[in-house]
Amino acid sequence: MLHLVRTCIGDLLDLLYPRLCAACGCQHPPEGSALCIACQIDLPRTDYHLFRENPLTRRFTGRFALETATSMFYFVKDTPVQDMLHRIKYQGRKEAAWSLGQHYGRELRTSGLYETIDMVVPVPLHPHREHQRGYNQSAWWGRGLSEGLGVESNERGLVRVRKTESQTNKSRQDRLLNTREAFVVRKPSRLKGRHILLVDDVMTTGATLEACALPLLTLPGVRISIATLAVAQD
Repeated sequence: MLHLVRTCIGDLLDLLYPRLCAACGCQHPPEGSALCIACQIDLPRTDYHLFRENPLTRRFTGRFALETATSMFYFVKDTPVQDMLHRIKYQGRKEAAWSLGQHYGRELRTSGLYETIDMVVPVPLHPHREHQRGYNQSAWWGRGLSEGLGVESNERGLVRVRKTESQTNKSRQDRLLNTREAFVVRKPSRLKGRHILLVDDVMTTGATLEACALPLLTLPGVRISIATLAVAQD
């Protein structure tokens, strides 16, 4: 009886507030997915998770010690990928980030390159910005990844102690200066010796991820891999 009631309530909510694809915003996705079938086929996948060294890992060469890195989609302006990221970041579609993370986490688990990951740590927002937005989209992406991988999520492993300016339209050097000493490790004893998957929603120059990785790598035995939802092409 309870299952029937829940089903009826779910059907009613779908009627009043139809679930639409997080990318195109038009079609209805299959149950348990954030994307419609067409977008699942058409969105530009990187397949970086299949290769330890790839164009994304090469962008961090000489910057800090990195195990491997991947991104689910290529970011292209004025496309459904940008629309999807905008809906996730600014229009409350945090469940889409979680759903995509779950799916991609399962892919990472079977790729053979992420089997030693034992903790997911998202890039944090400054508390003031998170309060304004109501959530951290990278944390929701990380929650999905942790569930798909079957590992712990530590959303407070890093904290942002300095409010930074928007990174949009800044050069890599300016982004590095903007994020310098903006992040500190919280409760380092929980992070020592871990292989951490550092996650963010989108990567452009990688300056924010670098600023997060550096304090983590001061801890004994820490290794860093990276997973983003989308990556801007060089």
